Amino acid sequence: MSHCEQVDGIQQPDKETEGYVFNHMMLRIKDPKRSLDFYSKVMGMRMVKKLDFPSMKFSLYFLGNLTDEEVKSAPTDNYERTIWTFRQKGLLELTHNWGAENDDSVKFHDGNAEPKGFGHICFSVPDVYAACKRFEKYNMEFVKKADDGSMKPLAFVKDPDGYWIEIIEAKATANIAKELGKI
Repeated sequence: MSHCEQVDGIQQPDKETEGYVFNHMMLRIKDPKRSLDFYSKVMGMRMVKKLDFPSMKFSLYFLGNLTDEEVKSAPTDNYERTIWTFRQKGLLELTHNWGAENDDSVKFHDGNAEPKGFGHICFSVPDVYAACKRFEKYNMEFVKKADDGSMKPLAFVKDPDGYWIEIIEAKATANIAKELGKI
């Protein structure tokens, strides 16, 4: 197993890690209807699998940016689709603790206030400016608009729970790295 680049600290993966897949990252959400509407309609994600845990009073929603062909290839049997879900790459898990949507005291740390930790998730889009125009139509809160600051065009918006989402365009972001960084 080799790396695309060599940097200090990077190691040869142990042979035993063959088959490891980064499957998902999780965000806690207050209102599933609001978050699912946002991530499906506004961000183009597809529902992959929902899991309910009644005894613990929470639900998990696994979303991915799947193509129509990938959706068609998903198993229809619930158990088989659950296995399939946990083999996918790069899913977003939204975790909803039942009743949170009616509890004003429920707040989530976005990771960007002190103490800092988690920062953001990122979506690569074909056109940052077109995406931002759409986001304005949905009255989304911008942390950074595409032409703000020195990293242009790159934007940050907030999801319904206040988590930051970076919006990039692949070539434009590579140009930012080339012009402002060292690639």
